[in-house]
Amino acid sequence: MNSHQLVSSALAAALSLGLGAAATTAHAAEAKEKCYGITKAGANDCANLSGSHSCAGQATTGTDPAEWKYVAKGTCKSMKGMTAEEAKAAMKK
Repeated sequence: MNSHQLVSSALAAALSLGLGAAATTAHAAEAKEKCYGITKAGANDCANLSGSHSCAGQATTGTDPAEWKYVAKGTCKSMKGMTAEEAKAAMKK
């Protein structure tokens, strides 16, 4: 095998790995949903609904309706979680 073939093979392998990873990441994002009100303190995934912080891991209390976590699609209700609309309504109470 000459060096041109070797480089071409390596490049093709690298490109195929990158495309496969992108497809896997897109599929994983589709299989998740935000579930509000189920996080433990310090275990939220990102910014909360109330705007008091904008980063993951900054929830100060557990089961706060403003805090969310990604869960497998279709499992939020079984965890006693809420949609964003339900969480907003719970925060107004």
